[in-house]
Amino acid sequence: MTFETIISICLGVGLSASVGFRVFLPLFALSLAAYFDVWQLNETWEWIGSTAALITLGVATIVEICAYFIPYIDNLLDSIAIPLAALAGTAIMLSTVADLSPVITWALAIIAGGGTAAAVAGTSGTTRLASTATTGGLANPLVSILETGTSVVMSVISIFLPILAAVLVIIILFVIFKLYKKFKFQNQ
Repeated sequence: MTFETIISICLGVGLSASVGFRVFLPLFALSLAAYFDVWQLNETWEWIGSTAALITLGVATIVEICAYFIPYIDNLLDSIAIPLAALAGTAIMLSTVADLSPVITWALAIIAGGGTAAAVAGTSGTTRLASTATTGGLANPLVSILETGTSVVMSVISIFLPILAAVLVIIILFVIFKLYKKFKFQNQ
């Protein structure tokens, strides 16, 4: 495995985690990176760097971010976010991984890309649901700001410092695991 392959996997994992917070924002960031030749995508995914994709993903990002500031609409979005995040995480991993066989690429895309995105999206949705239950949705805009900010930061770090992004994803997944254990223990 080459260094380029390792970097591409780290990029995919970092952006997949970012997808768990906002589905379209990391795709838009990847589109920007490809459009400005910051990152080269696999041949079959080069369309993500096109002007049409850049505009479409930019508009989708703005709509998604704004929709998450509307109480109860944000919870509705969370109900579809997990499967969408899993698909987007898989797609991001497929578009970024370089120099691996199709079997390994697809396995990484589904497990590391889709799995990471779904885990983060599930935790994010649970956080918002708890916020809605405890504050009647009044704190949800704050949750949305934190999620959007985290998605932006993780996307930028993933594109420019992919190894650091992979380390941050490990930390995020560890925190999610610890919170899950704490929540599960409290409910027994």
